[in-house]
Amino acid sequence: MLRALAVMVFLPLLAACGADNIYAPLSEVQNRAYRASGPTTLTLLTAINNRSGAGGHSALMISGDQRVIFDPAGTWRHPTAPERGDVLYGITPTMLEFYIDYHARPTYHLVSQEISVSPELAAQALQLVQAHGPASKATCGQSISGILQQLGFTQVKRRWYPDRIMKDFAAVPGVRETKRFDDTVDPHSPERPTVTRVTDDGFETTAG
Repeated sequence: MLRALAVMVFLPLLAACGADNIYAPLSEVQNRAYRASGPTTLTLLTAINNRSGAGGHSALMISGDQRVIFDPAGTWRHPTAPERGDVLYGITPTMLEFYIDYHARPTYHLVSQEISVSPELAAQALQLVQAHGPASKATCGQSISGILQQLGFTQVKRRWYPDRIMKDFAAVPGVRETKRFDDTVDPHSPERPTVTRVTDDGFETTAG
């Protein structure tokens, strides 16, 4: 079962948006590099609180010469997805599913907003996130919106709050949006499948 395989990476989210200076060896990063088929894309990933609608975390997936996730002040970890300065490498389909599943939890769902871009823009995005370095705690929104502005997405204002960045990015022509909820129905909100994940550690999530 996917969640059983991924349980090792379930760490508290968003209280989370916490900073760590992690630099995997370059040799490991190079060995784990993964290139996805299809067009080059950027995907804004936003964790949204199911109760309040507030944004809890922002990340940016870049799919070009290789697929990575810029996860500023994020908490997702996996031994086969090495991290250097908040950039997660080796984002295979399995690792991407683990990442999405980690964020789509009882109290949050994950919004993915994908846009096709030129190989040159994807390469620029990768250079920018690699140069950014580890983000300070609770600055994921500032980091992500700043990168998007540098890439020419003028619709996106420099913001702290992930949900507002998500709304800005939705105004970009060509953005395709999908949502992932937890797969068990919340008895307190029968219209939305939002509840049930229990980990060995236990956790509570807060916006960050």
